[in-house]
Amino acid sequence: MESFVHLRKGTTPRRLHADLEGLKDDELGRGGFVGRTANLYRRHDPTAYRAEGPLRPVDVLTDQLGPTDAEDPAGTPLRLFHNADCQLSLSRRAAAMPFFIRYVDGDLLCFVHAGTGVLQTEFGPLPYRTGDWVYLPKATTWRQLPDAATTLLMIQATDEFRVPPAGPLGRHFPFDPSQVSIPDPAPCDDEPIAAGREDYPVRLVHDGGPTTLHYRHHPLDVEGWRGDNFAFTFNIADYNVITSDSVHLPPTVHLFMQATGVYVMNFLPKRAENVPGTERTPWYHRNVDYDEIAFFHGGSLNGIPMPPGLISHAPQGVHHGAPEAARERSRRKFDEYDRVDWQVIAVDTRRRLTPAPEILANDLGQHA
Repeated sequence: MESFVHLRKGTTPRRLHADLEGLKDDELGRGGFVGRTANLYRRHDPTAYRAEGPLRPVDVLTDQLGPTDAEDPAGTPLRLFHNADCQLSLSRRAAAMPFFIRYVDGDLLCFVHAGTGVLQTEFGPLPYRTGDWVYLPKATTWRQLPDAATTLLMIQATDEFRVPPAGPLGRHFPFDPSQVSIPDPAPCDDEPIAAGREDYPVRLVHDGGPTTLHYRHHPLDVEGWRGDNFAFTFNIADYNVITSDSVHLPPTVHLFMQATGVYVMNFLPKRAENVPGTERTPWYHRNVDYDEIAFFHGGSLNGIPMPPGLISHAPQGVHHGAPEAARERSRRKFDEYDRVDWQVIAVDTRRRLTPAPEILANDLGQHA
């Protein structure tokens, strides 16, 4: 039963996520940090375990993975994780697509980890740069022309992505829609994209596919458009971070976009909590109703660089969080650092995610 009264039993700190005095703060919560919770104050690090079986956290450096589009212009992204609501893939395209593409099973949200270029879309050309989110509505036809090798984290939702309700923040919600870049139509009538071809191939990506449609005319021949369903980019530099001086806020405060069973968040540089005794590191937790994906874009934490391109998967129900040594360092360096300079993209999913074989084969083995 939910209640405005939270019980206390045994030894507990007076403030939430603060003044632990040697205890380990472990949150057992429902509904992805917005439901009922129990904060358990332990003697020992709950992540100090060795796992046997499939339900264990994995950590992979994505520069060790090889999507075929990295070497072959006709290649494809590498699927990393999937469930019934979404799939996450990695693309590392360096050359222009010799085809057009259309994801027909759901909306596509891509994070540009590295690179610049242009997406030719039915809505018009859409330039992208490092740090951009690129949104492409379900079944949009597009083609990627990188100026430099481009690494994308691609999230395809079975349902449509939506901007979450602003709630009491109103127009001060971190995602300001006025900052998005929206393309203007620019119909294309150039020659076929591959020498010797007499048609324009459009590759349909779908469950059970792919399918290829061969058009006799250029598929991006749109003269104009209207409506509220369109492609856009949004750079994380324009995301307004919500902060607190006295408590480390839950990940859901940094929500960017959501679809059924899928929640995408931006953890970005911010002022560190500055009330003495406040924990600056996310507390141990099991997030029992959601799997968690963290993709490290860059930055540092208390002066220690974060590994760019690392992707971590924490299954629901399994303890995870920064190791105790990192927490102790954060406490020791409390007066030395007044900012948290991380850049992490997070994806929480209601259903369990299945890691691809390439993920399991390249696991760094921290819990093996």
